[in-house]
Amino acid sequence: MAMNIVKALFALLALLLFVPPVNAQGRAPAVSVAPVPTVAVVRGRKTKLKLDLTVNRGFHINSNKPHDDLLLPTTVRFNPPGGVVFANILYPEGEELVLPFMGKDTLSVYSSAFRVTAEVRATAAAALGTQRIHGEVKFQACDNRQCFPSKTAPFDFDVRVVRARGR
Repeated sequence: MAMNIVKALFALLALLLFVPPVNAQGRAPAVSVAPVPTVAVVRGRKTKLKLDLTVNRGFHINSNKPHDDLLLPTTVRFNPPGGVVFANILYPEGEELVLPFMGKDTLSVYSSAFRVTAEVRATAAAALGTQRIHGEVKFQACDNRQCFPSKTAPFDFDVRVVRARGR
């Protein structure tokens, strides 16, 4: 029985030595973008794009319009091929967050899940077919004690440009 206790203690010690350190919430700050289904848009027209984002539990990120100019806003950027244009990117209003050390000042933040929308336009000269779109979310995450360096979360999805019916 004493040997079993020694083995269990040795296993626990080995586990503690080889597990990398993590912050209090158990994860690094991150934003993930849910998979985006293929977006179909008629050449010469526009359609709506919905990006569903999630902030890791225990963290928040600055909204797109933080209350202080020194805070980095959350932004979504696209790198489309010729003929595909992204416009009217709309961010939700941030949640008001008060932290104990801030007095009456508030932060405008996103936490948990939120949605960003945009218009996808295919110009009249856009190539027909499916094209891969690459983008990124730039954000600065914080927990209730500290802020972390800004990061980017890449994402990609397909846009399929189609002909208008009857053409």
